Amino acid sequence: MVIHSIQQTIMIQTVCVCGAGTMGRGIAQVAARYGFHTILFDVNKDVLQQANTALQKDLRILVEKHKLTAEQQQSILDHIRFTSEINDCIADIVIEAIVEKLPVKVGLFNQLAEVNHSETIFATNTSSLSVTDIAKQVVHPERVAGMHFFNPAPLMKLVEVVATPLTNQATIDAVVSLTKELQKTPVLCNDAPGFIVNHVARPYYLEALYLAEKELSSIETMDTLLEATGFKMGPFKLMDLIGNDINYAVSCSVYDQLGQPLRLRPSPLQEEKVKSGALGRKSGKGYYQYN
Repeated sequence: MVIHSIQQTIMIQTVCVCGAGTMGRGIAQVAARYGFHTILFDVNKDVLQQANTALQKDLRILVEKHKLTAEQQQSILDHIRFTSEINDCIADIVIEAIVEKLPVKVGLFNQLAEVNHSETIFATNTSSLSVTDIAKQVVHPERVAGMHFFNPAPLMKLVEVVATPLTNQATIDAVVSLTKELQKTPVLCNDAPGFIVNHVARPYYLEALYLAEKELSSIETMDTLLEATGFKMGPFKLMDLIGNDINYAVSCSVYDQLGQPLRLRPSPLQEEKVKSGALGRKSGKGYYQYN
């Protein structure tokens, strides 16, 4: 694929996804499905093996449901390379989906800058951290942008493409074009707390949590009512799908970055869920039981 811009021409043929958790695995699946040579990296070999096993299971289910052919299934697997070696992560674009800690993301990008060429694009899948703060600490900050996928990445069409004051136009053009190549819908936004979706969505979660804390309604009733009004998932089912740890971290990040307004105060109920390990579907228990 050749992406043209006024400043330069960027060819993206290889995509490296860092972080083999649910999100990273899903992004890698999408990239491989649309013909990109894909590297899936994780420092934890056990997590990498789990990702390989889960991906094969997911693809097998899609074939059984006639949403993929056996040939497409094999093509996706053939296009993905699993690795725990940082020196294998040489690509035209790196998409990180690792832990939501700014120093860790910065450290990874700077490590990768040493093994990649100066035009390699570094895209962060962060849902709430400042992309600008990441870019400021990375070599060649003009090639850093946000590429925020939503969970589950193979199904969700929206991708927020986040520009910082340091990002050059060629990088943004490339990320937007790649998003379209992946059959996703890019929405361009400037770096801001929560970007667009997570900023707008805070009241959906927080007001529901407030009602639950005050015992003004049951969790099941709120989910049922909101789904009946047209929402695809009620707030508690959605938080369980996203992961309470991730959702709570986003709430805390947006709250702090906006000066801690009372209306966006993170929920003590959700904080307790995180502390007790009730993270949602991935832990088998959240607001609902999944075991």
